[in-house]
Amino acid sequence: MIRFSICPVMPFRLDLTVWALRRRSMNAVDLWDGETYRRVLAVDDKPVLVAVTQQATMLDITVTGEDLPPTAEQAARFALDRLLGISLDLSEFYEFTPRHARLNQLAMRFRGLKPPRFATVFEGLVNGITCQQLSLTVGIIFLNRIAERCGLAFGLGMYAFPRPEDLAHLDSKDLRPLGYSGSKARAIIEVARAIVEGRLDLEGLVQLDNRQCVERLVAIRGVGRWTAEYVLLRGLGRTTVFPGDDVGARNNLERWLRLRNRLDYERVQKVLHKWKGYGGLIFLHLLLKNLDEAGCLGLPRLLSQPITGRSV
Repeated sequence: MIRFSICPVMPFRLDLTVWALRRRSMNAVDLWDGETYRRVLAVDDKPVLVAVTQQATMLDITVTGEDLPPTAEQAARFALDRLLGISLDLSEFYEFTPRHARLNQLAMRFRGLKPPRFATVFEGLVNGITCQQLSLTVGIIFLNRIAERCGLAFGLGMYAFPRPEDLAHLDSKDLRPLGYSGSKARAIIEVARAIVEGRLDLEGLVQLDNRQCVERLVAIRGVGRWTAEYVLLRGLGRTTVFPGDDVGARNNLERWLRLRNRLDYERVQKVLHKWKGYGGLIFLHLLLKNLDEAGCLGLPRLLSQPITGRSV
């Protein structure tokens, strides 16, 4: 077992950040019991369990597994920084929000949320392809199945999210029993093979701007604008991006702004213009707002208050 601690850039709340990462309570990859976040990582072809708790301004981490690889701590630190946004500084966001009363109320309600990313861009892309034209709940059920079927097993029903090498040898028919359509299965397996064979470098997208990333991503079979923008936010951490084709996110935005007319992609960009630069953070805060209203977060009940300030 390895133990170490990390001091995240404050403000930071583990519970809010983990909920933004896992999205639904049945998520079997990102586990949360109300105090401890757990995830299995694949490190040097071995499953390693990482557990995180928060004590005030410190995160206490334990890494366990059989014959822990020498790189286990380094891998855990790298993954957690992505998954939990530990080193991200949101001070500019918190300085900006008081000038916009409605946004400030949202930001203060979930103060300490950091924008989480998936552990790899590949994981973000598989999430995006899986959830296309499905409810988020159904999409996560399918993602649980692919982790159980293809990811490294730690034991006790815990699995790492599959790596490209875990999927590249499969045939599309292997994913059909998990609920995947033939087209989605082919898209995921083709991406996995391209990465394993060195024909595709998803991590290299970090070097490109948003427009270039979208162009590269939509050139991949099965990837459209929604999936590309989802990967920008969730896989690459581009917190300026609000995936405007996301129906659930659009509904969240409509309710928050109390809009009478339904939003489309262009209107999403228009209503978010005055908050340009923070679209992805708004996307994540509204996700938490939806979970909060469903009673998932366990936060104190929010009393209705008038919204005042320079701008809504």
